[in-house]
Amino acid sequence: MPPPLVAHFTKSFARGFQLRAELRIPLDEPSVTVLFGPSGAGKTTILRCLAGLEQPDHGHILAGDQAWYDTRRHLSIPPQQRRIGYLSQDYALFPHLTVRGNVEYGLHHLPRAGRRERANSVLQLLEIDALADRYPRQLSGGQLQRAALARTLAPGPCLLLLDEPLSALDAPARARLRTELRRLLVRVGVPTVLVTHDRTEAIALGDWLVVVVDGEVHQAGAVEEVFRAPRDVATAQALGIETVHPARVVERENGLLAVQAGQTRLLALDTGDVNSDEVFVCIRAEAVVLEQTGPAARTTARNRLPGRITSVISEGPVVRLLIDCGIPLVALITHQSCEELMLAEGQAVTATLKATAVHLIPRV
Repeated sequence: MPPPLVAHFTKSFARGFQLRAELRIPLDEPSVTVLFGPSGAGKTTILRCLAGLEQPDHGHILAGDQAWYDTRRHLSIPPQQRRIGYLSQDYALFPHLTVRGNVEYGLHHLPRAGRRERANSVLQLLEIDALADRYPRQLSGGQLQRAALARTLAPGPCLLLLDEPLSALDAPARARLRTELRRLLVRVGVPTVLVTHDRTEAIALGDWLVVVVDGEVHQAGAVEEVFRAPRDVATAQALGIETVHPARVVERENGLLAVQAGQTRLLALDTGDVNSDEVFVCIRAEAVVLEQTGPAARTTARNRLPGRITSVISEGPVVRLLIDCGIPLVALITHQSCEELMLAEGQAVTATLKATAVHLIPRV
């Protein structure tokens, strides 16, 4: 079982921006690690340092038993010796070469027959062998993606590095190809590090999530775990958690925490991680259920918050509502639910959510 890739390095830029990367990426399983965060956070620079296309100022990058970069040893292995496959945002296929020609391009160390055999194998794996004689201009967005991935896989890398692999596509194509890309990455079975700033892509493509904000890794872990329980406000905001509000713990009893957020009292599950009374309340919009104000209904939700709708915004297949419940609360519902409840700006509603949907972050 190969040891993981471990990277601890810094890199300074103009205007005082400094990147501090701390990563641990498994190499013994075909998992996808997503570097996630807002634009300008440093994600692509981390990827390029792993690839050897940029060099850190200090630190080390160890891929299993091999050192790729180490300041103390004055060591920096060039990209071609790192056995990585790097796929840029624009795919960078050679327009004058066919799909087969692009795939064979990085196989010059093999004899002609060996190049053809390896190219055929990869083209079949990605189910584009029928496109072998086409040129990039003759391919659709999904076919271009497969062709670029085939060329990246052909030399047999130990690690794939993908920089915003869906960003060159329009929104409908991105939505359609997310699932296909995930399936392809599972099929090829090579550990992958993927950069994205899109929350939906991170959830759909990743097994592990590394949240990068302002040049620092704020949290790393399984995708579901990080999205469910961010450790700090910067991470919560980067993950797009819609409601983040200061509060104070006022009671602890029977495995629950009662918190006061402005004029609003909420119950949250006591996970044992909150040792401070000063906290931030984090609530995801999809956890909020709305009903018309009326007699209290029988429900398993422990929090019932009366409020008034202050904003109704259509966002494609869903409607985003801002509700004043003593704290600003965001809810996402379907257009059908919005119509059935006849929800409109200024209307009184009751927002319900379970204690398990209220995540608390200590204020430090």
